[in-house]
Amino acid sequence: MCPYLLNEIDMDIWWNSLDLFLKIMWSIALVTSVIFIIQMVMTFVGMDADGDLDGDGGSAPFQLFTFRNLINFFLGFSWTGIAFYPTIESTLALTLLATFMGLLLVALVMLLFYGLSRTVQSGNIDIRQAAGLTAIVYIPIAARRARAGKIQVNIRQTVREYDAMTDGAEIPTGRQVRIVEVMDGHMLLVEELHEHSIHQY
Repeated sequence: MCPYLLNEIDMDIWWNSLDLFLKIMWSIALVTSVIFIIQMVMTFVGMDADGDLDGDGGSAPFQLFTFRNLINFFLGFSWTGIAFYPTIESTLALTLLATFMGLLLVALVMLLFYGLSRTVQSGNIDIRQAAGLTAIVYIPIAARRARAGKIQVNIRQTVREYDAMTDGAEIPTGRQVRIVEVMDGHMLLVEELHEHSIHQY
């Protein structure tokens, strides 16, 4: 029997040996870990692989209900549940501890990004400098200003993250856009760059 099949059988035996609680925890942990790694790569590498970091860009540094914080919470929640499962018999106590650690991780990451963004802001970059630049959609932007998404834009060799809306159709993650207008202190109006338009930049 080939090694691949043996490994697959071992994985099946391991998975079937888990109870429902651990299966849920492992499922959450694996999914959120992958998304967390992707988020970190997108944040630190940015569009040109040479930008600096801006935690939450032009938006408020302590926005609690964001996709990033949701991932951070479930990351801390699931791995805590897995780590302490052998030592804590009470499922309720373990769930409470996992919840606390998830919230703690959210707070620590928010403080980390806030501190890093304060450091970057020492360059005194004005959001109005973003007008006319191209950017990458980080969180999908709903059609016709129905809901704001987020974009990452490189301003003076610094990758920043801003809220953005569009007057056109919905723009999914990963699409390239042009910043049309600075609507207020932290909101940008963008339009999607189609293939024929991108060649002009």
